Amino acid sequence: MELDSQVVELLGRQRLVAELLRDGLEVAVPVRDRGVDLIAYADLSQQVARFASRPIQMKAATTSAFGVDQKYGRIADLILAYVWHLDDPQAAVTFALPYAEAVQVAAAMGWTETASWQQGKYHSSSPSKRLLGLLEPYRMTQGSWWGLVVGSPKSAEPGAAADGGA
Repeated sequence: MELDSQVVELLGRQRLVAELLRDGLEVAVPVRDRGVDLIAYADLSQQVARFASRPIQMKAATTSAFGVDQKYGRIADLILAYVWHLDDPQAAVTFALPYAEAVQVAAAMGWTETASWQQGKYHSSSPSKRLLGLLEPYRMTQGSWWGLVVGSPKSAEPGAAADGGA
C-alpha cells in the first residue's frame, strides 16, 4: 500500500521524536507552523548548565530526497532533518544538519548557481553518490542528536542504567 503525504509526515515525525527522546532530549511541537516542526531541548540542571534548545524543520520521504529552501534561513539556529525510506523501517535513516551547513552542501553540489536557487530553493529526489557522500557526516546515530542540539557530549548521569534508565 502506498503511503499518502500526511502519513509519511506523521511517520517521519514519530521517528524523529523517538530519536530525540532516545538521546535524552525533550520535544515540543509548536502550535503554529511557521517553518519549525519540532523543538528539541534539554532543561534539567544535572544534564546541562542552562536550558538548550534548537528548532527543527523535518523533511520526510519514502525514498531519498534532499533540498534546501532559502525561506528557512530566517529561522535562527534551525536544524534541517531529512528522514528517508519511511516505507521500509530497516532502511530508514535520518540526516540532520544546521541550515547554514545544508546551504554549504548545496553550494558544493553547484546548486546555488542554478535558476532554481535564484528562485529560492533547490531539491533533488534522487541524490547522487557525491551528495550522499557529503551527507554521510550528518547521518544521525544514537547520541548524535544530543551534541547537535546541546552543543556538547552528554555527561553520564550518576546512577544511570546502561539502557538510559528511568
